[in-house]
Amino acid sequence: MAKSFKSLLGDDIKNTRTLLHEAIPITGTISSGTYNPDTNIKTFSHGMFESVYDYPYLSSSANHIFDIAYGCSSNVSSSTNTQNAKKLNVYNQMAQVLFGYDVSGSVRKFDSDGTLDDSAGTMDHCFFVNFSRLLCKDEIKKNTFRMTMYTSGTVTNTGGGRLRKQVLGDYAAANEFRTSPAGDYGLIFSGSGGPGDGNYASVGLIFYQAGVAVISSSVFLQGFGTPVLVAADAEGGNHTTVADGPAGATMTAAQTGSTIEELADGFRFAVDDITFNNTIELNSSIYFCRVNHNEFNYSSNPTYISGSKIVVKNQSVDLPVSYITTIGLYSPDNELMAVAKLSEPIRKDPNTELTLRVRLDY
Repeated sequence: MAKSFKSLLGDDIKNTRTLLHEAIPITGTISSGTYNPDTNIKTFSHGMFESVYDYPYLSSSANHIFDIAYGCSSNVSSSTNTQNAKKLNVYNQMAQVLFGYDVSGSVRKFDSDGTLDDSAGTMDHCFFVNFSRLLCKDEIKKNTFRMTMYTSGTVTNTGGGRLRKQVLGDYAAANEFRTSPAGDYGLIFSGSGGPGDGNYASVGLIFYQAGVAVISSSVFLQGFGTPVLVAADAEGGNHTTVADGPAGATMTAAQTGSTIEELADGFRFAVDDITFNNTIELNSSIYFCRVNHNEFNYSSNPTYISGSKIVVKNQSVDLPVSYITTIGLYSPDNELMAVAKLSEPIRKDPNTELTLRVRLDY
């Protein structure tokens, strides 16, 4: 009688890693509120962020797309600012998770040039776009993130008056990404020229594994001089101009005087399109189950024998025959861990040898 179990040797097991990518488009109609009155935009009583859904969020079919929040650093914090404590808390909480602490134990501030612990490129006023795991999966693929925004002119919820549209992206991700406590992150530039091109500037950061985009509010003044980011009024109509000025400039009263929810509304209406590719890391163990000519020629099924005779043999001199339908993978202590089913039974007798390939994904 053939053995019921066979040990797998080192050469019988192969581990592989496969990266699968999926294109994710997010249109401006979703972020600006597809359904009237903005029933796919969920607000909260704490007023610290807004959530965007692809359908009215009370629907069972709704999928969470991303959250939008606004925060400012301690460099510009002031007791006269509206929701100052909340804005400071949002900034510090995101910075703690994404950037961590410096050698002195202080929270690192977001830095648009990616060089930490210096005074250059500090982003004191930031919008945080936190994408859901449903979209970014294991991570956002490098050099695929693009965000098209209206960065000049007055924005309204009817689309009128929009003047200048610009595509932000991690154009230099192949050479410009770095590593933080939250994983890899890259610089977001205001144009495809990337570093070294005086016409473009680094205006934010994209954290690939965390699925978070940090956008400096200065993007709305890069190269144009006319601030456009807007805060929605209560009726969702025309919006108040808000912007972080260039280096050394004073913030506008609208930015300091608006709530996080109002700033998030303005950011949503300025977004025209967001696209990126996500990444799914598929790890696999491939088991080559080798069946030699003298193995597994008999079945362990009780119906294989009737009256002490093998039912598939007509004469005693006939070769034993079995049909392989299932492969079980066992732990060293003989605990069944996984079962693989063949698409159809495979005939096995002493004249044949087989190698069955079992793939276990996780």
